[in-house]
Amino acid sequence: MTPEALLGGFADAPRQSARAFRAALESMARPGTLWSVEGAAPPAPLSVAAGVLILTLCDGTTPLHLGASCDLPVVREWVTFHTGAPLVTADEAQFALGTWADLTPVDRFAIGLPDYPDRAATLIVEMPSLENKGPRLTGPGIKVVAHLSLPETSAFRANRALFPQGFDTYLTSGAQVAGLPRSTIVEAV
Repeated sequence: MTPEALLGGFADAPRQSARAFRAALESMARPGTLWSVEGAAPPAPLSVAAGVLILTLCDGTTPLHLGASCDLPVVREWVTFHTGAPLVTADEAQFALGTWADLTPVDRFAIGLPDYPDRAATLIVEMPSLENKGPRLTGPGIKVVAHLSLPETSAFRANRALFPQGFDTYLTSGAQVAGLPRSTIVEAV
């Protein structure tokens, strides 16, 4: 195991993980809003926000898929040391981490079952930047309308058509995270 794999976890785990969990919940409850998170220093190419989400949402019972750009020995070791999350193929994943190019086609990921829509995957998409510009978002948790820079609209529109099934998405860049649950209506502008 490399020394980098041992570093970068929460220094004050109770407080930092509670704040991070709150940001993760708020970002899904208020789609399209940008939240700042801190406390993780994951190895490159992971952003701070992606590292915080992994530390907060994954554990030894949470199968995680790493997309090609993130599937590096140092990242695998970091995830294993800090969370114990089993690293799996896309079709077995509860969480998937990578760039949009890594994670497409998204139909490889679980969308839940009619009786158990909660058995869907959650994607953590690393973005070059996040801005409140781009496609129009409406639906639960959005007062009137929101905008968010997305890698594309068609996959998210198709995902919404599957509701209540479908995947949920966190978009991360630097220390910022935004949520896009399957219930959000995405329209190109």
